[in-house]
Amino acid sequence: MVNALVIRRNTQLAKDQKALRAAQYVRMSTDHQKYSPKNQRAAIAAYAAQRGITIVRSYADEGRSGLTIFGRTGLNDLIQDVQQGRADFNCILVYDVSRWGRFQDVDESAYYEFICRRAGIAIHYCEEEFENDGSLTSVLLKSVSRVEAANFSRKLSKRVFIAQSHGVRLGFWRGGPAGYGFRRQAIDDTGKPRALLKPGEQKHFKSDRVILVPGPKSEIEVVQRIFRDFTTRRKTRTEIANELNAQGICNALGNPWQMQTVDILLRNEVYLGHNVFNRRSCKLKQKPVENPPEMWIRRDNAFKPIVSRALFDKAQKVLSELAHGRKLSDQEILDKLKALWRRNGQLSMKILEESEDTPGWSVFARRFGSLMNAYKLIGYNPEPRYRYAETGAKIDAIIRAAAGNIVSNLRRIGEAPTFLPELYLISVSDLSMVIAVAWSVSDGTVAGRRSPTLGSAEDQIPSLRSHVGHQDGQVEYRNSGLLPTSDA
Repeated sequence: MVNALVIRRNTQLAKDQKALRAAQYVRMSTDHQKYSPKNQRAAIAAYAAQRGITIVRSYADEGRSGLTIFGRTGLNDLIQDVQQGRADFNCILVYDVSRWGRFQDVDESAYYEFICRRAGIAIHYCEEEFENDGSLTSVLLKSVSRVEAANFSRKLSKRVFIAQSHGVRLGFWRGGPAGYGFRRQAIDDTGKPRALLKPGEQKHFKSDRVILVPGPKSEIEVVQRIFRDFTTRRKTRTEIANELNAQGICNALGNPWQMQTVDILLRNEVYLGHNVFNRRSCKLKQKPVENPPEMWIRRDNAFKPIVSRALFDKAQKVLSELAHGRKLSDQEILDKLKALWRRNGQLSMKILEESEDTPGWSVFARRFGSLMNAYKLIGYNPEPRYRYAETGAKIDAIIRAAAGNIVSNLRRIGEAPTFLPELYLISVSDLSMVIAVAWSVSDGTVAGRRSPTLGSAEDQIPSLRSHVGHQDGQVEYRNSGLLPTSDA
């Protein structure tokens, strides 16, 4: 048996050693040369040398946006090292506040700094006009810097949007890969064609523009065939995708066709030669928004068309008939779900989305409250590892109950513990206790532990219950103890 509780004791380095150890964090997207990793490291090194600080560890996110922590491996690793007690430094050196992040919610930036400060690790912004010493002046100036960092991204996003919209109205391609059957071609400032651009290749001259031109004849024929199969032969989008895959024909990205990729092609006005932009907004890493037609930016007849207007309109009519057909009753869509289960032997969100004659998973969620509820109504019982929300909630409830019991016992003996639920962290005096989840490998032996806050634990309830159970309404701890981990 292993312990369900991992205890960390905050050991103190000698003051004259502790004050000299630091980690540096470097981040660059593509916004300015002054933020190149080389320049950041040079400024940080100079700052450290002036104060007698030794840089013992380095974290970096190169080519990463500061709008969110997701995808920033460097910052995530830094925060996890701090939370798990692996930090062998007592301060973090960052070029300036904007390198820490351009979070649109400035409280998020403050939250990650607070995690470090709570662990006794200070953050130094080497190129800011203030010392990050907790004084009222530094707090005010740091707040202003965070707002400025966030506002810079908003202004940049607006400038990029205006530039893209202007280019679309002039008939130029807005960016991104060309659709199947098209190729991107650079043209100079007089409109003279240059070479075709390969997938992922950027234009070679800043003054050049990019337009779309028809691609190979074989691809054009495939596009026209897709439209004819869908409108005249009334093949489903799934049937069309399966036939293309069977013939070894890949889509524009070199991947197999799916129902969704066929659907996107059939709806795309680029095959009429029209350039349409802003149908969907996803600004500053926020949730995507579908825009109404009056907000679209368009330039008709910008490129040479691949399909005729009559054929394109016929495809839109068929799509409209499919979308606005008779509304199925609850029992009818459950019957479709059950039939899909019988055909495939199992169900998943992916299987639902790839099915031509079954509503998408979101329809079941709207009708029945959740996809799991719809599964129950047809008698389908998915494997535990697929019950993400349900399993996660059970794990959270078990851990919070354990934490509540620990806190109550500590208070009865005169201690004053605190519990941080988002980290499952209990702190008391110089001890930090993290409630973790143990899991087993196939032979039944315990393979390791991890905190639910640091990774997915949806399938770990059985193992967790082997160490934390319930008895007479009280939380019971089986073979668990307090393990000092000064070198955790």
